[in-house]
Amino acid sequence: MVMFLMQASSCSKKEVINDPIPSETVTDIDGNVYNTVTLGTQVWMVENLKTTKYRDGTNIPNVTDGIAWANLTTPAYCWYNNDLTVKNNYGALYNEYAVNTGKLCPTGWHVSTENDWNTLISYLGGNDAAGYKIKEKGTTHWLGLNTGATNESGFTALPGGNRLDYDGSAFQGLGYTCGWWGGRGVSYEGKITGWYIDEGTGGSVRCVKD
Repeated sequence: MVMFLMQASSCSKKEVINDPIPSETVTDIDGNVYNTVTLGTQVWMVENLKTTKYRDGTNIPNVTDGIAWANLTTPAYCWYNNDLTVKNNYGALYNEYAVNTGKLCPTGWHVSTENDWNTLISYLGGNDAAGYKIKEKGTTHWLGLNTGATNESGFTALPGGNRLDYDGSAFQGLGYTCGWWGGRGVSYEGKITGWYIDEGTGGSVRCVKD
């Protein structure tokens, strides 16, 4: 089950951040190239992870069948609605078993943690402000209202949706929400929220430099 819960703002005053610092690109084992951005003391990928292999070259199982996905207790990934055309914009959806291998991100990088998100949110001025600062502007990818989004951080959050754990044939949220492993999500409404999910849910991954 997927739940988005509002988090209390971690900062009561308006914060001013410097312009994002473009960083080096990084390439995963599949040859996908990701832009990165430096925000405070952190370096984040600007796109969601889309690798189909662990960094040691081992294939990650691509599970398309809904019943099989719902009953998994082992690592897997999929594309939203099992549609490969979403890859470039939204990346892949991984279950927690895949995340917990510690081998998803390229060498020198790791899947974002709750502490990583807390550091980013604090740098961007708290939950009330940070969601707007990380979201892509406009409605090219964000459907419905996207009022207030500035993407001034350069993070470029896109609404990749998720795959449900209890009904693996069901996908939800493309165009409206994004949830990342590490316990944070953002919706078209703006604020960063808590994203509390079961290990079988398919969620997006953002990698952070070690």
